[in-house]
Amino acid sequence: MIVLNILLYYLVIIPISLLPFPLLYGLSNFLFVLFYYVFGYRKKVILGNIQRSFPDKTANEHEEICKKFYRHFCDLIVESLKTFTISRRQVAKRVVCKNPEVINKYYDQKRSVIIAGGHYNNWEIFAVGVNDLIKHQMIGIYKPLSNLYFDKKMRATRSKYGLYMISTKIVKQVFDEEANNLTATLFAIDQSPSNPDNCYWMKFLNQDTGILFGVEKYAKEYNQPVIYGRINKEKRGYYSFEFYDVTDAPRETAYGEITETVNKMLENDINALPQYWLWSHRRWKHKQPANWNKADKKLENKITTK
Repeated sequence: MIVLNILLYYLVIIPISLLPFPLLYGLSNFLFVLFYYVFGYRKKVILGNIQRSFPDKTANEHEEICKKFYRHFCDLIVESLKTFTISRRQVAKRVVCKNPEVINKYYDQKRSVIIAGGHYNNWEIFAVGVNDLIKHQMIGIYKPLSNLYFDKKMRATRSKYGLYMISTKIVKQVFDEEANNLTATLFAIDQSPSNPDNCYWMKFLNQDTGILFGVEKYAKEYNQPVIYGRINKEKRGYYSFEFYDVTDAPRETAYGEITETVNKMLENDINALPQYWLWSHRRWKHKQPANWNKADKKLENKITTK
């Protein structure tokens, strides 16, 4: 198995990654034809997610969003492959921060922060380039891949220009270890929770949705300001990102307030340009438990303030 992984990496992934962007986008155009017209890759999942999220749109509008998503998704594939060999100079050219002062002011105040964001636009190139654009040490939380070889390659790629990658299994440990350093910890807020009984439930894109509670939990436990991060697609291959203050006093917020605020901000971005969200994942595979009750604040009860 390891031999096959090595051959795939060095004979397929790296040669594709070394292609100049015009050729990569030619490949993306070809993949679009295959995925959309020939194979219909996950089309039932994608179109179903879109239909349930936008019940007021017509069938033609659903299909148009679906088609635009496939075009963006194919760009995302080749751009993600490019990150394996992309230079620091190329990243700086293609990824810019519009308002670094929003987050940098907390560095000047000697406060670490939490950044909430979603799988919207190109989060891979954001991960590679963000540490050079802010003052804090950026920490990215990721779920390890089952393939250990590609897990190692993925971590090396994302972290090669300064991002500190940590497993979901050691988040609290790292928060404690980094208590005396100025960090910005990035949480992906739109992943499907593994346990529907251990998450926060709210309406998101017109559906009952289980929401990961980590942003609110750690913000309150470590008293760190929360910032929402938006990634914008300026044009093909070029991105910008913006930061928005959510709260600088997390312990003064009501239960669920931070969680609902950041997810509604992501929802607004998706409503504005829906083709750029990751519709191909099974976001709504869990149903809300019949006995779930927001009033019992069971997730907040797990927080131990310091």
